[in-house]
Amino acid sequence: MMSEDIIGIFDLDNTSWSYLTRGFLSGAEQRGRVKSAAEDIPRSFVVCRDETVILTQPSTAALVRRLENQERTNG
Repeated sequence: MMSEDIIGIFDLDNTSWSYLTRGFLSGAEQRGRVKSAAEDIPRSFVVCRDETVILTQPSTAALVRRLENQERTNG
């Protein structure tokens, strides 16, 4: 996945209190657009341009660092 494929990276603890976020995630799940990349309780989620939502275990800060490192490596 490239950074241009990503719309946003969100922390579940900070965003799931909102009924709008819960509705968005519920709708994505009902449409079969949620994928889990977490073996345990997810800490964040990534929203992609293709309307996929990926639940992840790493924090948002760790995901941003990984993307920055990937962009530096791929130049």
